[in-house]
This record gives sequence, structure tokens and C-alpha cells, in this order.
Amino acid sequence: MKKILVLLLSLLLMTSVVAYGDSFKVVSLGNDLSEKQKADMLSIFNVKESEAEIILITNEDEKSYLSGIASSSQIGTRAISSAYIEPLPEESGLTVSTINLTWVTETMIANALTTAGVKDAKVIAAAPFNVSGTAALTGIIKGFEKATDTKLDVDATNAANMEIVTTGELGEDIGQEKAAEFMSDLKEDIVKNKLSSPEEITAAIERLSKDYNVQLSKEQIDQIIDVMQKISKLDINIDDITSQLKNISGKISQVLEQGEETKSFLSGISEILKNIGEWLKGIVSRIA
Repeated sequence: MKKILVLLLSLLLMTSVVAYGDSFKVVSLGNDLSEKQKADMLSIFNVKESEAEIILITNEDEKSYLSGIASSSQIGTRAISSAYIEPLPEESGLTVSTINLTWVTETMIANALTTAGVKDAKVIAAAPFNVSGTAALTGIIKGFEKATDTKLDVDATNAANMEIVTTGELGEDIGQEKAAEFMSDLKEDIVKNKLSSPEEITAAIERLSKDYNVQLSKEQIDQIIDVMQKISKLDINIDDITSQLKNISGKISQVLEQGEETKSFLSGISEILKNIGEWLKGIVSRIA
């Protein structure tokens, strides 16, 4: 019996080595960064050049991933966004951080990564100065493929890029984190209930819009339907989405709760100022 247990333990360890032994850290650097900026990015990622494989992301790479999805102004003419990708043990989920990305948030990236099929990884998307971050996903996807020696499904990566652009544009109207949670909840509904037709997806959007108290234009709804139809055709498991976002979902709720607390606080301050104004008006009128 002891020999059997030892043999089983050895097999488990060997399986673990096969699963993760060949994976490694990868850093994707924007090709248009200066040498000093590239060194600064390695410092931000807290990794030495000898500790990770370095790949360069060109503006042409970004265009190939985002052509027909993002506008030319959103893509830009220089490759700046960089990323650190470290595969983690199975069931670790996704851990995402961003630095100097102004338009794309951690939650948006994490949501899109689940669509692309990226699993169990530590990801840092960053730039040496403020950029929108639209093309950040390009470096992350290429870096993950390199780190794990896998090729992600092209339809999935296209849908992921479309998802992040659509969420970013929606965020301009309703707020970044609210848009990220809206799209995440909608995607879970689409995948869980196997919704695929425009009518089914439209009904789901309308239900969720009421829950979130948001009004969407026809153009926004059509854009979201287009994304969700592409996602509905992918082989995505609802359990994969929830398990991969377990490190992210708490942050979303926390940010939104803080947002409501801030609104309440500001509302209280506004009421106080209004009362002070009325009191001062009363004094002035009596003096006059």
C-alpha cells in the first residue's frame, strides 16, 4: 500500500511538472519605446531581462489584432503599451493590474481575457506614461501564447478585442467600472443561457439596462449585440468565467459601492451648503 501511495504521489507531481514546468514569464514591450523606457518597464514589472523572455510588439501587430474593431485613432501610430505575463497553477484564476492606462481598466482586461481563453495567469499591463491602453490586449495575448506555448483561437481573440473596445466606449457614457460589470454580467447571461439570436440578446440587454438604470442608444445596443453574438459562438464554459474572475469580481463590487458612498457623501455636503446658503440669505435680507 505504501508503495502504491508513493507511486501515485510521484505521478501527481510529474503531472504538475508537465502542466507548468514548460511555462515561463514573458514581457511584451512596445516597439516604439526608447531603450530607457524599456528598461523602466522591466523595473516596473520587477523582473530582470534574464528572468523573462522579451518580445516586441509593433504597431503593425496592434493593427492586425484591432483592424476593423478599433478606429485608427484608438489604435494610434506607435506601440507603447507593454505587459508582464506569468502563468500560474491551475485554478489560480486571473490577477490583473494596470499602470498608466487611462481608458482600459483591470476589469475590462480580465473580462476580455476570459473571452480570449486566457486562464490562470498574473498579468500587468502598463506604459511609462499615460496611454489609453486600447492595444494592451495585443501584447498580453501574444505574451500568454509564448509563455504557455499555445495558440489561442482567432475568433476568441477577435471577440475579446471587440469586447474591450466596446466596453471602453460604453464606459465613456456610464463609467468604466459600471460598463465593465454590465458587460461581464451580460456575457455570463449569454453563455449560461445559451442566448444567440439578436432578439434574445436584445431582451437580455434591456433587462440588464433596467437593473443598472442605464439608457443605451440604438447604436450602442447594436454594437453590444454584435460582440455578444460572436461570444455566443465560442466554446466558453460559465464555470471558467466565474473561476477565472474570482480575484477580480470583489474589486468591481467594492469600487461600485465606494462610488455609491461617494455620491451619498457629496449629496450630503451639497445639502449642507444649500442650507448654509439659505441661512446667509436670511441674514442679508434682515440686514437690508
